[in-house]
Amino acid sequence: MRTSDRRTRSLSARLVVGSALLALVVAAAFGVLVFAVTTLDDATKRERHTKAVTAETLRLERLVLDLDTGLRGFVLTGKNDLLAPWTSARAALPKSLRDFQQLASTTAGERRRAMTLVASIDQYVNDYAVPVVEIARESPAATRQTFVSQEGAQQLAAVRDRFADFLSTESAVAAARTSTAQRRSDEAIATAVAGLIASALLIIGFGLYLARSIARPAREVAEGAARLAGGDLTTRLRPQGVGEIEELTHAFNRMAERLEASRRELEEQNQKLRESEHAKSELVSIVAHELRTPLASVLGFTSILLQREVTDEQRREYLAIIEAQARRLGALVNDFLDVQHLEEGKLSIAKELVDIGSVVREQSELFAGQSPKHLLDVSLPPTPLPVRGDSNRLAQVVANLLSNAIKYSPEGGVVRVAGERTDSVVRVSIQDEGVGIPAELQREIFGKFVRGHATANGIEGSGLGLAISRSLVEAHGGSIDFESTKGRGSTFWFEIPTASPE
Repeated sequence: MRTSDRRTRSLSARLVVGSALLALVVAAAFGVLVFAVTTLDDATKRERHTKAVTAETLRLERLVLDLDTGLRGFVLTGKNDLLAPWTSARAALPKSLRDFQQLASTTAGERRRAMTLVASIDQYVNDYAVPVVEIARESPAATRQTFVSQEGAQQLAAVRDRFADFLSTESAVAAARTSTAQRRSDEAIATAVAGLIASALLIIGFGLYLARSIARPAREVAEGAARLAGGDLTTRLRPQGVGEIEELTHAFNRMAERLEASRRELEEQNQKLRESEHAKSELVSIVAHELRTPLASVLGFTSILLQREVTDEQRREYLAIIEAQARRLGALVNDFLDVQHLEEGKLSIAKELVDIGSVVREQSELFAGQSPKHLLDVSLPPTPLPVRGDSNRLAQVVANLLSNAIKYSPEGGVVRVAGERTDSVVRVSIQDEGVGIPAELQREIFGKFVRGHATANGIEGSGLGLAISRSLVEAHGGSIDFESTKGRGSTFWFEIPTASPE
């Protein structure tokens, strides 16, 4: 026992000392690397700042040149439309000057050079350009004198010289900073590499020591782990070794016991994951298919409008297509959001007195002109059909059913819409003469992303409309169902409890 304790203490002490020494060397090496990275990062930030200052300086210079261009054009021709560059540049100049001064203020020298440049611009604008424009408006001939243009050229040349001096000085300062940072970084990297080499040597020596001290019992642990990984969850290890190794065998045995006990739970979770992956793949496929066509239309016709000259009639036609496809995209996004809100229980349903007959009539009128091949036959009683709920959500249900009736009867025909009231419920039914629903799909037709053969037949949709409709109807305390025969059409209906007027 005493020998074992001494060995345990000796092994632990050596491990601690070796680990501490290795940690110090590695920490030092990484500290130097961090210094090198920080130096490079600082140089990068300074370089980005210099580029930003340069870009703002060039923008400011372009504004000054625009001022001069508009000024000269107006003075020479007297045409107000040629003064447009002057007007726009002068309006943008104050903000550009503020941005320039804010950027060019990292050092006293840079700030001083920036103030000098700004002062020369102000002098050119206020002392020459503005007065010349005012005079040209009153007396154009007076500003066409040679000395006026010479004075403007001299002042503009002075401003451009200051621009050039500022840019050259900024570039020189940035180059010097980058060079210094690169030199320091190179020195730090060299030191860090030396430290890492020393760390590698210490790691090799430390590894050899550990291999001699604990390799044999650790090998048994590895073999047991291999058997466990191969599926033999009954594997157990005989506790042996010193200190930490013995604790490792006990932990291994506890882990094996837990793995064996939780195998069934893991299999159930894997099944759920596979179902989730399948649903995700189906969602990605539907989203990609449904978004690709309207998005391509929006991008295509937008590109045409941007790149080609078109007539007003063509522009209206293209914009109408873009609007229709954008609405289609919006409807798809709204469907996905509705499903998410329904699943999370976040979709609010108003509880107001609603005449569902009016809702059906309005939606039928909206859909009546969508397809010349379809005739909507609406049958509603002369008296209201009162329910208590959310008129917008009920309209969404009716719209989904009408849209499906039209889409899934591509050859056209009559779509019969009816509403009636019994003693306790209001019933709305929508019947089409379309393709119908195959018997094998009827049990899951209200599920999310269920579309049957719609994709293969070129029928648009996300497969969410019926799922959303069922959730909305049930949220109103009602029920929804259907009857369908393949090739002979479908009839969908929903029932909601009646409400008495207050």
